[in-house]
Amino acid sequence: MKHAGVGTWVFSMLLASLAPAAQSQSPAPDEATFRALYKQLVEINTTLSVGSCTEAAKAMQARLIAGGIPAADTQILVPPGRPKDGNLIATYKGSDRKAEPILLLAHIDVVEAKRADWIRDPFKLVEEGGWFYARGASDDKAMAAVFTDSLIRYHKEGFKPRRDIRLALTCGEETSDTFDGVSWLLKEHPALLKAAFALNEGAGGELDQHGKPVALQIQAGEKVYQDFRLETTDVGGHSSRPTKKNPIYELSTGLAKIGAYQFPISLNEATRAYFKAQIELAPPAVAEDIKAVLRDPPDAAAADRLWAINPGWNSMLRTTCVATMVDAGHAPNALPQHAGANVNCRILPGVPLDAVRNTLAHVMGDDKVTIKAVGEPSPVGNVPQLTPAIMDPVRKVAEGIWPGIAIVPTMSTGATDGRFLNAAGTPTYGLSGMFHDAEGSHAHGLNERIRVKSLMDGRRFLYEIVKVYANGEG
Repeated sequence: MKHAGVGTWVFSMLLASLAPAAQSQSPAPDEATFRALYKQLVEINTTLSVGSCTEAAKAMQARLIAGGIPAADTQILVPPGRPKDGNLIATYKGSDRKAEPILLLAHIDVVEAKRADWIRDPFKLVEEGGWFYARGASDDKAMAAVFTDSLIRYHKEGFKPRRDIRLALTCGEETSDTFDGVSWLLKEHPALLKAAFALNEGAGGELDQHGKPVALQIQAGEKVYQDFRLETTDVGGHSSRPTKKNPIYELSTGLAKIGAYQFPISLNEATRAYFKAQIELAPPAVAEDIKAVLRDPPDAAAADRLWAINPGWNSMLRTTCVATMVDAGHAPNALPQHAGANVNCRILPGVPLDAVRNTLAHVMGDDKVTIKAVGEPSPVGNVPQLTPAIMDPVRKVAEGIWPGIAIVPTMSTGATDGRFLNAAGTPTYGLSGMFHDAEGSHAHGLNERIRVKSLMDGRRFLYEIVKVYANGEG
């Protein structure tokens, strides 16, 4: 759908009229500087097709240097043969040379966007009705701009952290099958990404129907992406002489079995905490079903009812595999010689890829259908722990900005560059303090957006919490 419907427009206008009074308060004295930085970054095209991350990285490097960060503490790293895929690394020095740094990670590449499909030019930042619109306005140039701006502000105020604060603005997160900057940096410059822990995209916050923040999310862990190629073959022949062996039927039977199969429910620290928090936020009947799923053993019928309400909840409860593409046959009047399909799996953290492949083979129960992993396997990491050292600062800083806000741990059912860092031993948490309504940010879709107040609140939250973490023990 190219344009928002009338109902969506009315809902957006209602939210604008009901937004808290804080939205009309005078902006912070340095907000204009941040807005200019954010606008510059968003309006640099960083798509894979025609854009340049290197240009964006250099622009942010220039901002840091102009803001007082020593040039020697910044560097642009460009992979050989990929001149447009540059990555910026900058370090704000701490006082304790033995303390591991904290890493602020954000990707500066964006998903493709066609001008003809958008209401507004996707590569011009537009502020309208209390929202910013542009490709990358939310994913992920909002965090990239905030992190860059924060380092400049720390220098301006003379902040002296105990540990280094390292900024990594990277390229390729959206097209990691072609190139991924974090993966490349871990191979070629691993010391630059080694940290006590990292803050990354992957979680925001929830607004109610009146635009009031009700839940701040912190993401710990994410599912592993893996495609599997299913294939079966035969000699074929004339369609007037069918045989008992038909690759299309064999594959279809196997796919139907996979479609009917549900991987077992398996909760980790983050997802269990997430659903416990949802009990307090959900209607009574839904809350009872959540409680039933949290029991041992979990109630499968209750899980099915939750799935009907929110497919994302089902994805958080278990590994999921779903057929996404099929191809078969070569002529309408010939018996098929082959049939193939792609099955896309989103695998819970810590589950071996081979275990999922073996489960699919067992479910189909047909050794004539081969199953092979497609592409380079994604790294498998464990869920980082939500320790008091991580959670206490979140609660303290959040309470000062959004009194009474619920803190909700979560696990991403998609994939970010955090999967590479977690697998490499750097615990990585999604934390932005940027809230969205039920309609979301439209990331990867048409007319991507972020609420202006949400961006400014996220700027304040990240600025403050990074200072607390940078002075923390450990």
